[in-house]
Amino acid sequence: MTKLIPLLLGLAIFLGMHAFSRNRAARANLIASKGEAFYKMFYSLVSLLGFALIVYGYGFYRSQGMIPVWDPPRGLGHLSLLLVWPAFILLAAAYLPGKIKARAKHPMLAAVKLWAFGHLLANGDLGSILLFGTFLAWAVYARIALKKAERAEGAGAATAVAGSSRNDLIAIIVGTAAAAAFVLWLHTLLIGVAIIGR
Repeated sequence: MTKLIPLLLGLAIFLGMHAFSRNRAARANLIASKGEAFYKMFYSLVSLLGFALIVYGYGFYRSQGMIPVWDPPRGLGHLSLLLVWPAFILLAAAYLPGKIKARAKHPMLAAVKLWAFGHLLANGDLGSILLFGTFLAWAVYARIALKKAERAEGAGAATAVAGSSRNDLIAIIVGTAAAAAFVLWLHTLLIGVAIIGR
């Protein structure tokens, strides 16, 4: 189980920092005492450290021998691909105001949920379950927290303003191209696991 320690530490740091940023009182106190520039630098450095530990920790865990929990049916891998494709589109839409972003409300979190759930379906080892399960749980928690904050502030779906349909088209093209690149090449290069022919 010690092989999982770097991964778990990275998850705790990365998601802990994001959870802290959603605590408005604590964030405001830090900004008031240290300044906004310090907060942004602190947030960025801690998040980067956590992310680096996640990447290293997951790679280390895999190199030490994965811990099997269950064996996913082959068909779930195909379903995973279908879920990850719109996740890339939602990720692109987060930066391109349009109807997709307006309807998703928080497309980045929706993308994380689809990505994490899709990978949970396709991977049955303990490290993957911890990695993707934690991200899925965090995205669900973050969405609920945002919804509560919006209600408290009197904000919500009515405040969402749709951008141009052109941005939606760009998001679909960019997201689809990115998904294809990951399936055909980048997943093997960055993660070390080939999707095609797996």
